[in-house]
Amino acid sequence: MHKWKFFRVCGLDQVLLRNGEDIARLSELDQKLWTALSCPTKGVRFDHKTLELLDTDGDGRIRVPEILAAIEWLKDRLVSLDVLMEAGDGLRLSAVNESTPEGKDLLANAKRILSNLGKESADAITLADAADTARIFADTRFNGDGIVPEDAADDPAVRQVIGEIIAAFGPEADRSGKPGVSQAKADAFFAAAEAHLAWRNAADAAVLPLGDKTAAAEAALQAVRAKIEDYFTRCRLAAFDARAAGPLSRSDDDFAALAGEDLTDGLASVAAFPLARVEADRALPLTEGVNPAWQAAMSAFRMAAVEPLLGAGCQSLTFAQWREIKAKLAPYEAWAAAKAGQEVEGLGAARLAEIAAGQAKARIAALIAQDASLEAENARINEVEKLLRYKASLVTLLNNFVSMSQLYKPDACAIFRVGTLYMDARASTLCFHVDDAAAHAAQAAAGNCCLAYCRITRPGSGETRTVCAAVTAGFARSLWVGRNGIFYDMEGKDWDAVIVKMVDHAISLKEAFWDPWRKIAAMIGGQVKKMLAGKQDAMLAGAAKKVDGAAAGAAGGEPPKKMEGAALASSVAALGIAIGLIGSAVGGLVSVASGLPLWKVAAGVLAVFLLVSGPSVILTWFKLRARDIAPILNACGWAVNRNLRISLKLGKLFTAEAALPEQAELQLTDPYADDNRARNRIIAVVLLLVLTAGLWLAGLLDSVLPCSMRRCDASSDPARSACR
Repeated sequence: MHKWKFFRVCGLDQVLLRNGEDIARLSELDQKLWTALSCPTKGVRFDHKTLELLDTDGDGRIRVPEILAAIEWLKDRLVSLDVLMEAGDGLRLSAVNESTPEGKDLLANAKRILSNLGKESADAITLADAADTARIFADTRFNGDGIVPEDAADDPAVRQVIGEIIAAFGPEADRSGKPGVSQAKADAFFAAAEAHLAWRNAADAAVLPLGDKTAAAEAALQAVRAKIEDYFTRCRLAAFDARAAGPLSRSDDDFAALAGEDLTDGLASVAAFPLARVEADRALPLTEGVNPAWQAAMSAFRMAAVEPLLGAGCQSLTFAQWREIKAKLAPYEAWAAAKAGQEVEGLGAARLAEIAAGQAKARIAALIAQDASLEAENARINEVEKLLRYKASLVTLLNNFVSMSQLYKPDACAIFRVGTLYMDARASTLCFHVDDAAAHAAQAAAGNCCLAYCRITRPGSGETRTVCAAVTAGFARSLWVGRNGIFYDMEGKDWDAVIVKMVDHAISLKEAFWDPWRKIAAMIGGQVKKMLAGKQDAMLAGAAKKVDGAAAGAAGGEPPKKMEGAALASSVAALGIAIGLIGSAVGGLVSVASGLPLWKVAAGVLAVFLLVSGPSVILTWFKLRARDIAPILNACGWAVNRNLRISLKLGKLFTAEAALPEQAELQLTDPYADDNRARNRIIAVVLLLVLTAGLWLAGLLDSVLPCSMRRCDASSDPARSACR
């Protein structure tokens, strides 16, 4: 039985992959001890081609059976899996197992690649060698991809046809990078050629009444067709009702509107007039009396279509003759509309007929079949690339899947970490890719981590993504929705970041200690503000009332009433009682403290701090101990099998707070600091007066005061009895 070794971090025991034997025996390791059971192929910082090779079912997830299948595949082709532990993507040829059919074939293909690259004497192959297919197949005619370039053919005539196919339907790059054609494009070309020839052969005398000049006649017709139809329709309306002739020929006002313009034959307002004067059943003049804007087009129509179809000397066109011309050219219109094989029309009918009569179609098909027959052989070259990608990346995946060792190494980086968020004088490196912030937060909240969801935007390109940053050190109150920062991805690119959602949880014991005091201060401050606001409102109301009374008295001739002596005395007495209560409270505290040793006073102060901050710190300590990355990863699509706790020490590693560099000089003088000396003196005087009043009320100053100012009575104070 294989002897495994485990390591403990943050209370979790995980398997340690020490060598190739550990990797080869992973199928024997109980899956309950695997840290993850599946991970997504999206949102992880890992070679995407390797993930595609591992994801054999194409479901976008890497699962345990696929990991184990990759290991079994490697075991059949390598002498030892120890080479997977070596850094880099290069592989010594001696590491390939020649004793297995799979290893023997792979070694032969590796040597073939090196030979094609001119490295016959090399004893190792790299991923760059295997991935450079353009160089590997540069000097080969056939490479098994079913695409043949022009130089794959020996016959110049076949090469010419391949070039014509590429020109007509676009190139397809083969493995060598050369432009070529596949069977699908070759079939499309020859089908288009046949269709175009068949279409041309359908043009008989009925379709081409003027032979090669039929196309010109049709073009001339189409240039004036709409305008001629307009003219004959107007004349037929005039025949229907004589009153229509005048308005349909345009009114005097229409002609008058042209009088102020610089008229030319190309003016749109002139072209909008009818072709000729409108009269009932009038023939269309072809030479004289034609709208100047259409005279050139009508002349071309007469020369190309009317005279060839109706006879020379036609000076006008009746409606019946117009219909006759359209009928004679209608078969050509239908034939032209049914044109097929436009892609190859540019080659011309003669060249297409030559291609159809030759052997190019069969020979190109034979070349493509010959190339495709090597698919199985040349596909083995892909196995070399697959082996090298596994060699370069598989151990990294295992250390983020079977165990999470890279998560806990300061010099390593887990594949799910996508960058670093700089915000609030902190750098948070535990950042995750997120598709839906709301859905992610609903699951990730169970991790008891403070999470800041940020929308990041790449300056310039406008590319936008969403990331989730786990904040594990500092204070949470300085983070809020809308706060801006900068995010650096793993490639060093900077993104603008703004918080769009917060999941609030405890961050640090320091914050927990001061949080109750901050709440007490906020409560006292709120009450003081409320009291001062109430006093201010009452004072303003009283002042307004007195002003109104004074105004009323002035109007009535009566002077305002003065405050009576009893009211003034009661106010002064109330003020004295308030000051006395404050002084008594302070005096009581001083009296109690004055009778105790210094260590008891310190213990009392410490007890106050513990009573106020202790429960918050203890509760936060338990919460911080319960922080877990697993729910965050599960929300990202991982199937994390075990808890991934974050200790206080690890939390400081994931979120680093700002600190001055070592041996940095600090200038403490602030030239722009507010001058608080007067305020500080007033506060000192007030505190001294309050302390003195407290000592006096407690009777602690009787020994140094004259008899008239002493607080204690004569029966309890011998010194005061002496005074009497």
